[in-house]
Amino acid sequence: MPINRDGTSGSSTFPGNKDDVISRLVLARAIQSSFVKKNDEGTIETDVAEEMAEHVLNFFGFGERIIDNMLKTDDRDIFYMLEDLGILKTEREETTLYDGREWRINYWTLKKKYIADLSGMGRKGEGLHRGIPFDDEEIYEELPDDIWSR
Repeated sequence: MPINRDGTSGSSTFPGNKDDVISRLVLARAIQSSFVKKNDEGTIETDVAEEMAEHVLNFFGFGERIIDNMLKTDDRDIFYMLEDLGILKTEREETTLYDGREWRINYWTLKKKYIADLSGMGRKGEGLHRGIPFDDEEIYEELPDDIWSR
């Protein structure tokens, strides 16, 4: 469920607005959908997509943009793959240092609107669960009974 920066929680929708926080599940769904869209012959396992989503979101936190130089080579490879899938985009800023040299700063940005569209969470009551469309209430049927006890 998306949580806004002001602490309010949304419904089961993720409209992809600037202040919306992307959950691991929403990003994992977007990764799966995008992978299927780009690769005719295969899919990506749900567990792999969720691990990848968690790994990426650990960099972004509650933000939507990070600086490239904080990434290691392996992490950057994942980010390039997600850029190819349309989930991330790169941005560049150039500034002049006091000594006259040009300095380039590269950023990675989450494409929230596209992620919302891919995840199927842009509209209430619609989404994907393990690649299958589901209704909001159906998700509770999968939870074990002991989850509700304290």
